[in-house]
Amino acid sequence: MALTDVRAAAEQLLALVADLDEPTARGASSLPGWSRGHVITHIAYFSEAMTRQVDEALQGRLIEMYDGGRPERDASIEAGADRSAADLRAHLTAAVTTLLSSWDKVSPTDWPLPILHRNSNLAAGLQATWRELTIHTTDLDLGVTPASWSSSFCLHLLDFLRPRTPDGIHLVLKSPTATWENGSGEEVELTGALTDLTAWYAGRTTPSPITGPEPQLLPWP
Repeated sequence: MALTDVRAAAEQLLALVADLDEPTARGASSLPGWSRGHVITHIAYFSEAMTRQVDEALQGRLIEMYDGGRPERDASIEAGADRSAADLRAHLTAAVTTLLSSWDKVSPTDWPLPILHRNSNLAAGLQATWRELTIHTTDLDLGVTPASWSSSFCLHLLDFLRPRTPDGIHLVLKSPTATWENGSGEEVELTGALTDLTAWYAGRTTPSPITGPEPQLLPWP
């Protein structure tokens, strides 16, 4: 993946919420217990936090992803979810646009620089941005589904989520375009479109059915 993939994901997200109105903002997302306002607020705060990761890393410094850790992050999302549609749109647009500007500052030799997000580096942070923008765009339940995910994104997400495969299972996800395997033990094979198999592995609703016995997956890494 490249910055162009992240930029395309950001453009799709911002276009999707450009006309956000009050009923739509208050409506349910596809994430249990979260309105669209929750999802938008989460993406905005993630974008601001990742911007700090990038900017500080470029200065040779490390900084926590969120001040106050996850409890403060969760509280901020709850506090911001019920803001007006106009405020939600403005916050998201400013946060995502600023993050893209920060990513533009990263030179080819900067990608190995460390960040505290997942104790990784800027290259992994860019991948995290790709995941967050792409997946949460579908979570808004505004017409964009995992069926729009590219093959490269699906294969990246499957590899990132490998820790979800339960112990004692050799999971095989077979699609017309790719076969993906993980784990060791009793073979469990699921078949379907790559986008549907990836959506299932990511804990999202599959746009079309998949076939095969679905094991209980472990939490996100």
